[in-house]
Amino acid sequence: MSPHATAPHVLILGGTTEARRLAAELTARGALRVTTSLAGRVTRPGAPEGEVRIGGFGGADGLADWLREHHVDAVVDATHPFAARITANAARAATSASVPLLVLRRPGWRPVEGDRWHPVPSLGAAADALPGLGRRVFLTTGRLGLAAFAHLDHLHFVARSVEPPEPPMPAGLEVLLARGPFTVADELRLLRGHRIDVLVTKDSGGEATAAKLTAARQLALPVVVVRRPPLPEGVTALPDVAAVRERLSRLEGPARSGLNRP
Repeated sequence: MSPHATAPHVLILGGTTEARRLAAELTARGALRVTTSLAGRVTRPGAPEGEVRIGGFGGADGLADWLREHHVDAVVDATHPFAARITANAARAATSASVPLLVLRRPGWRPVEGDRWHPVPSLGAAADALPGLGRRVFLTTGRLGLAAFAHLDHLHFVARSVEPPEPPMPAGLEVLLARGPFTVADELRLLRGHRIDVLVTKDSGGEATAAKLTAARQLALPVVVVRRPPLPEGVTALPDVAAVRERLSRLEGPARSGLNRP
């Protein structure tokens, strides 16, 4: 019989660095069966440890059915902080299937002395703010968010992406295909080389993509920061892998209740 046949089953909704780290640490412990689900939007994603599935579930109802069919004991939503639809579906599905849900979210960024931040609630609001801030824009909002800026024909955009974006997109768009992480020196070279005078980014949090903020601070550039969408009502987030791993350790003992309690 497989050692996982009776082990508690954890589904990780992944794609982030934290999701991969969590899968690796849980798999190494060997006490849980770990499945990571990837949306499949990026070609050749780095495969996490443990079992992996690719593709969507068909909304909240499809995910709830999957949780029941595969006897999942806990769900960890470790998707991107801006994957609001996935998080909402995970919350609904977990409630429907009576499965505990843990949300892993790295803390958001906080401005420090010298930052010239302009917080906005959405990509649309970021586009509205740009005309008064600069004409050469470094967009780091992801290739799926370019449509919000497509109407700004009088601005020049530089966007960095792992894969080529698809229309709609701004007419004056220069695409840089690259995969991070990037150093402060990398970001300073880019900002200076492309004569950028305003940066647009999402509040993704974490150190892996924070170098651009440091570079913008050093050059005294304005930064339009898109705030994170709120979590579903009644859902709270854990800040790091260690906190999630500690909570999941409760599945390894004879008592599996209270997983969502601090």
